[in-house]
Amino acid sequence: MFPLSQTLARQGVYASHDEPFDVRNAQGHVIGRVDRGAIPVLGVAAEGIHMNGLVEHSTGTMLWIARRSMSKRLDPGKLDHLVAGGMSAGLDPQMTVIKEAQEEAGIPEELSRRAVPVSRLHYAMDRPEGLRRDVLHCYDLILPEDFVPVAEDGEVESFHLIPLADAFSLVRDTDDFKFNVNLVLIDLFIRRGLFTPSECTILKNALAQTHS
Repeated sequence: MFPLSQTLARQGVYASHDEPFDVRNAQGHVIGRVDRGAIPVLGVAAEGIHMNGLVEHSTGTMLWIARRSMSKRLDPGKLDHLVAGGMSAGLDPQMTVIKEAQEEAGIPEELSRRAVPVSRLHYAMDRPEGLRRDVLHCYDLILPEDFVPVAEDGEVESFHLIPLADAFSLVRDTDDFKFNVNLVLIDLFIRRGLFTPSECTILKNALAQTHS
């Protein structure tokens, strides 16, 4: 189905994921498909979703985060969003949120449909696996206080509910999060007023380069 991807995999250039992703032109029209693993090798732009799982607790806003399984090919053991994933061929962002929310955290569809789109971020960076040129569709979902996520697909080692301020400190002081999670969290911190006005101005100007 994907001759170029199959050829590169046979040559040992990358390990196949057996998951097709759409390739789009500058107008957003699908012009082909490629195996997910070949995307950074070819430098093809890809799309994905990241969802902030928030709990409005009486003591303040809390954030559900996940620790990635050590068996993950990409950034094993790193901290991640409650729900995040690439947009497989034929899906749109909302469909991907629903799919990934169920698979990664056991969130039922009637709850995940309440997720609100808040941002769309673009970035490009060199990574060990190749050139990443990604579009991240970002969502916020307010979860009930009694909700407890369940790892349905084995991609998450554990879940943790932490104060949003603690997540801010982790982003500021450590490299504990997966490489592209910080960008989405900084966008959340700006919207939640965790930066000073002068810091917000600097960051908003920087993020303007990544917003579509």
